[in-house]
Amino acid sequence: MHEGRVLEAADLAQERDAMDAAGRRLVFTNGCFDLLHAGHVRYLREARALGDALAVGLNSDRSVRELKGPGRPLNPQDDRAEVLSALGCVDYVVVFDDKRATSVLRAVRPHIYAKGGDYTPESLDAEEQAALHDAGAEIRILPLVPGRSTTALLERMHER
Repeated sequence: MHEGRVLEAADLAQERDAMDAAGRRLVFTNGCFDLLHAGHVRYLREARALGDALAVGLNSDRSVRELKGPGRPLNPQDDRAEVLSALGCVDYVVVFDDKRATSVLRAVRPHIYAKGGDYTPESLDAEEQAALHDAGAEIRILPLVPGRSTTALLERMHER
């Protein structure tokens, strides 16, 4: 794994504070990132362009099962973290065990929070919104890449 890039939330919070002191901005996004595809890569590049560093909150295996069902994730969290941390646009990865990213958002306090276009600021989880509001984070919704999703990939695989 890419040592130094996969951090605990407390260590990422220290990185954020150092960035803040230097006048730099941390962008944060989160998700399962089970089967990495072009839509993910384009989204992560766009998110990274919003600030000076990009941190990706990665749902643990347990939280992915809670969100997506017993057949997921297809790839274990250490593998998913390794793949994400290998991307040039991703500066940090933090694995979190909760269904929602609220606790990691409260710990890290990102400057900017990015989500894909399947969300609106109003449809974000209320506790996540509150954590972002308390942190003074700017919420940015980025457009989806049409036809690119893990669900679509899995459906195509089952059709064959």
